[in-house]
Amino acid sequence: MNFDIIPKSVLSAITRTLLKLPKPVLRMVAGKPILVDSQELDLYCQLVCKFGTFPESLLDSVADYRAEYELTGDLLGHTPAADVECIPISLESAEANVACEMHRPKNLPAKQCPVLIYYHGGGHVIGSFNTHRKACRQLAVEANCIVIAVDYRLAPEHKFPAGIEDSLFAYDEIVKRYDDFGINPDRIAIGGDSAGANIAAVVAQQRKAVKHPPYFQLLIVPWLDMSQQSNSYSLFSHGCQLEKYTMEWYTKHYLNTPEDGSNVLASPLLGDVKDVCPAAVLVAGFDPLRDEGLAYGEQLKHAGIDTTVKCFTGQIHPYMNFAGFLPSSRLAFEETARLLKEGLEPRAKNKL
Repeated sequence: MNFDIIPKSVLSAITRTLLKLPKPVLRMVAGKPILVDSQELDLYCQLVCKFGTFPESLLDSVADYRAEYELTGDLLGHTPAADVECIPISLESAEANVACEMHRPKNLPAKQCPVLIYYHGGGHVIGSFNTHRKACRQLAVEANCIVIAVDYRLAPEHKFPAGIEDSLFAYDEIVKRYDDFGINPDRIAIGGDSAGANIAAVVAQQRKAVKHPPYFQLLIVPWLDMSQQSNSYSLFSHGCQLEKYTMEWYTKHYLNTPEDGSNVLASPLLGDVKDVCPAAVLVAGFDPLRDEGLAYGEQLKHAGIDTTVKCFTGQIHPYMNFAGFLPSSRLAFEETARLLKEGLEPRAKNKL
């Protein structure tokens, strides 16, 4: 579906108007309820799957796919939150130059604020500040923390592990400059959705032994294993917004060789989780990545890590981008923000 000839504001208004139709009308449009693995797909998510899934032909061009995602990725996101400053940041050294955006609620104190370092999703190939700005701002408001979004390098121009290197560098620089940003270096959460959650899990493992390790990890519909496909790839291969062939396309563009998939920097499910920070692992029921997220949650628990695992059974990938207008996605987002807020509390008060 190509929306290039329709202004984004008009496309957004049309989409939002359709979603306000009475539920019986929406059910007629969506078709019969979809049941898979004892789960029922949410009605509104079913409509997104029916009309909002990117066609396979779009993958013929990385540039076209990126452009389409830039246009449509945040259409169902939150109305931009008021009273949040969006401040551009440049993290520079002799080794790297990584752009970031800091979302800072105006009610926060000047110093010692909790912070979430956020890595956006998009399969390591697409996505940007633009596609995730609304979600980052809303997380900042609802969790009452600073959110710093990281613009890491993307494949295929910069294949594995370039984006990981940028993300680790960004973590180190933010910690080093904590006073400049008014943050508490001992209350730094890391998080992201999909490929961004992949990065966050890697950072949690790779920075667990530094002076100021991550305090909490927020893994939203995480992509955690590039070495193999779990059973949920078969269960939700088509028709659930994120398609199996799209995941394979991302993997092909991101990795240099299939052997890279066994590297713990690509597949944190294969990594050492001993002594990583507490976690929330949040998966969508209708998602090819569901099972590896659930497996990682169990792996963290088995290692003695304080971990909350939640499966939003009727949701699709990534529910964060639909939370402005899909009621059930909104509830999932609220639960995500609640877990982040609790995860950032001083540990003695942490209820996770």
